[in-house]
Amino acid sequence: MAIKSINPANNSVLKTYEYLTDAALEKALHQADETFRSWRQTSFAERTQLMNKCADLLEKDNRHYAELMTLEMGKPIKQATSEINKCAAVCRYYAQHAEKFLQDEIMETEASRSFVSYEPLGAVLAVMPWNFPYWQVFRFAAPALMAGNVGILKHASNVPQCALAIEAVFRQAGFPEGAFTTLLIPSDKVEKVIQDERIKAVTLTGSEGAGSSVAQVAGREIKKTVLELGGSDPFLVLADADLDKAVETAVNSRLINTGQSCIAAKRFMVVEPVAETFLQKMKALMESKRTGDLMDEACDYGPLARRDLAEDLQKQVDESVAKGAKIYLNGGHRNPGDAYFHPMILTDIKPGMPAYEDELFGPVALVFVVKDEAEAIRIANDHKYGLGATIFTQDLNKGEKLARQIESGNVFINAMVQSAPGIPFGGIKKSGYGRELSYVGIREFINQKTIWIG
Repeated sequence: MAIKSINPANNSVLKTYEYLTDAALEKALHQADETFRSWRQTSFAERTQLMNKCADLLEKDNRHYAELMTLEMGKPIKQATSEINKCAAVCRYYAQHAEKFLQDEIMETEASRSFVSYEPLGAVLAVMPWNFPYWQVFRFAAPALMAGNVGILKHASNVPQCALAIEAVFRQAGFPEGAFTTLLIPSDKVEKVIQDERIKAVTLTGSEGAGSSVAQVAGREIKKTVLELGGSDPFLVLADADLDKAVETAVNSRLINTGQSCIAAKRFMVVEPVAETFLQKMKALMESKRTGDLMDEACDYGPLARRDLAEDLQKQVDESVAKGAKIYLNGGHRNPGDAYFHPMILTDIKPGMPAYEDELFGPVALVFVVKDEAEAIRIANDHKYGLGATIFTQDLNKGEKLARQIESGNVFINAMVQSAPGIPFGGIKKSGYGRELSYVGIREFINQKTIWIG
């Protein structure tokens, strides 16, 4: 059976690959386990040198890696190159900080000496999505490998070239064979891999359904998991907000990666006094955004990653409109033969509509006109997801107070939600559990061992 790399901009087949045979899968798992035994003994100095070499390679061949991403999943080239640079940055961040994050932590007890030793677990399976095909992987791999673990990647089936390119980066940097391995396997083989005793933990970024399935299997095997799942992030605009900055941030957030981002703002709660002005400005700015040649730096958005994703998003919009939602800016999936979905704004959204209850994974902005901050908070929290949130207000004390009331893993005030190497990232509720990045993330897949000396 073949796995196909398909260009969503024109539906052409770029390359095909064969799935790994059972024998090849066994060989890969054996190699990873063997490599871990030696890799865990390497010094931080050696790991740092290799991780910095990864960053060098990503920066040197930035355009090559970015073009693979653009061709495989439709990310405009300007955003794709930024993603590669961000991957290089996370490599350098953990090369610089991992040893400090994992140094022994002295605990004050009646023992002559007691401390926590941070030690690697072994092979960690990463089940990763297509929307940020490099960044999602490197933000797992950089801390995992610097901690002494080895990484095994099961990437989304529509980005096999990116998956293999990531493995090649680690090998070219000088990491030993088995330190990072890409498995080209179908989704129905993931359960078998999780059950393998050589896999010690699992991290997944993806849909709620995929996360639930992986957590169920890992739970039966008593293996640690970190899940970063869906999001329908609220974006609160208060009466005193800098509207121009709020609108610019809102539109950029909604259109980044053509709206295919878990942490992008999707639901906009705008208080009545500024709602109409906000809507007019948002519509004008959205209408100014252009698609076209994805390799052109001026291209603002591209197709969705697959045609079926555009079809499904249009169904969510149509059902919401049928139930009373209003179209403020029309766009949508205009051509049944392609994967393009043009920006839209919906208003008058009520409970029971897909636009209210679900995640709309594409360039559709959902605007709620609210009477006050209390109603904004109520609607923001009235959702199964709790990944990120944004508040725009010039009263920073009020912004911080409201941030503490929002049920999410991240809240950004007067700025777009983003993941960055130095801050923890993750969600609550149906958005998952556990954290990535910063010192918190590197300690997720670690044996925090207490050592007591009497």
